[in-house]
Amino acid sequence: MMPRIRRAVFACGATLLWCLPVCADDSAGGRTPAWPDTFVTRVEAVALLQTLNANLLSHDSATLTLERWCDVHRLASPARVVAVRVLDRDKPVSTEQRRELGVTAAEPIRYRRVRLLCGTVVLSEADNWYVPGRLTAEMNKLLDGTDTPFGKVVQALHFQRHTLSSTLLWFPLPEGWEMNPIPPKDPSAVLTIPSELLQHRALLTLPDGTPFSEVVETYTGGVLAFRVPAP
Repeated sequence: MMPRIRRAVFACGATLLWCLPVCADDSAGGRTPAWPDTFVTRVEAVALLQTLNANLLSHDSATLTLERWCDVHRLASPARVVAVRVLDRDKPVSTEQRRELGVTAAEPIRYRRVRLLCGTVVLSEADNWYVPGRLTAEMNKLLDGTDTPFGKVVQALHFQRHTLSSTLLWFPLPEGWEMNPIPPKDPSAVLTIPSELLQHRALLTLPDGTPFSEVVETYTGGVLAFRVPAP
């Protein structure tokens, strides 16, 4: 369980930083702008991650949420999220996933792995196990033959998203930061942002509650690929 003071930083910082302007930069060209490694920058990173997390948890479509994030933070113009399928990967569905999807051992389950990009910036990688028998023939055709994001393909189903787990993979502030002073760093030091920041596992259901997809989404350091807000 996260200490109460961490939750407080998340809550207040996220509200403030969502409104701060950011500058257009080289990130659309594939380069991540350097963030200075300062205490303030780390607090800003905490707030931004919590903002993204809250938005993902409060909306049914991760694709549309990332598209809004891309637009607000000027990661690309136009701010359009596209999926690139990873064709050489396969992850067999587990017994637990079949139980969560409410299918028998004999019912077909398809697997799809994609990277979601805004411009050239990879925002997330998603593993998706879905029940083709609960989708339309046209939806299955699009999923099999195109790179269209899953959320956009099944949007007409008016699906609901139920989060099974949400895990913060990187906390920018060191353990005990609220009780121990953090020694100042070299002004030229650059903050190292990991490749994976946040992971969600969710179940997608039809309006009547029938599950048809389980997704595991890992959000990358690309979500912070813009210049740190100026003081």
